[in-house]
Amino acid sequence: MTTNPVAELRSTAPVPKGQPQIAKKNVISPGISLTAGAVAGAVEATVTYPFEFAKTRVQLSQKAASGISTPASRHPLAVILGTARQDGVRAIYTGCSTLILGTAFKAGVRFLSFDTIKNLLADADGTLSPARGILAGMVAGTVESVVAVTPTERIKTALIDDARSSTTRRYKGGFHALRTIVAESGVSEVYRGLLSTTMKQSATSAVRMGSYNVIKEIVSSRTSIKDTKNPALTFGMGATAGVITVYMTQPFDTIKTRAQGAKGASTMEALRDVLKDGGVRALWSGSSMRLGRLILSGGIVFTVYENVAALLMGSRTG
Repeated sequence: MTTNPVAELRSTAPVPKGQPQIAKKNVISPGISLTAGAVAGAVEATVTYPFEFAKTRVQLSQKAASGISTPASRHPLAVILGTARQDGVRAIYTGCSTLILGTAFKAGVRFLSFDTIKNLLADADGTLSPARGILAGMVAGTVESVVAVTPTERIKTALIDDARSSTTRRYKGGFHALRTIVAESGVSEVYRGLLSTTMKQSATSAVRMGSYNVIKEIVSSRTSIKDTKNPALTFGMGATAGVITVYMTQPFDTIKTRAQGAKGASTMEALRDVLKDGGVRALWSGSSMRLGRLILSGGIVFTVYENVAALLMGSRTG
């Protein structure tokens, strides 16, 4: 068999000194991904929790028993103001501490997983195709759901449901709710709704991270690198990704919330209950509340993450 000496020479020839090696750009270390993601998640949860509270209240109120006082309005601000007048401002932040800690943890896991998978799937220049971005987001969402989201969401939803439907509170806080649930029903009860939560989280992460990646690549191709680090621009890209995410993933969120109520239900039972109570349209119950939260959270989490990551990378190389 003959060989091509010219091809062999080209394949073994060293790269000229003036020609740089191709390396992936914007590679973020696992430690920075985890830290920046956790900080971004904590800030996001603190700012946007009232919208999450209002959304959960509306979804749970559809199943309220007669005679129980629940906010009648479906508008997020009306629910928030009505709850504050009736039960005080502190009631709006029921379950907040659990969500802040949980969101910090799960955001750290999400960005760590996404960046790790992104580095594996990205081209030599660091770009990620839309399909690969969606795949990376889906895998990250699945990991996030199993490791962090399902337990914290179960506790948060149980706290809000308990505050809404009981004259005497069963739970004194997040850790008390966790201890009570485990003592009464075992550890498996903390993972009630795992399937619906994983479906929702993988879909949400795939759409959210994937759409943000696409938007960022489009903006990066039309602006300078310095411009893409602009906080206002990053906020706008994250907010846009949040809008897309809400309407594509709301049914998963509605089923997940119903499954993780204080009494609990399987995924299929929750789906049947939602359809029985309000038909197909009920699957998008609470979308306006979630829209307000995800517009803010999308803008906040990506802006904080990008800036904290840049700060940490700068201090590491400085």
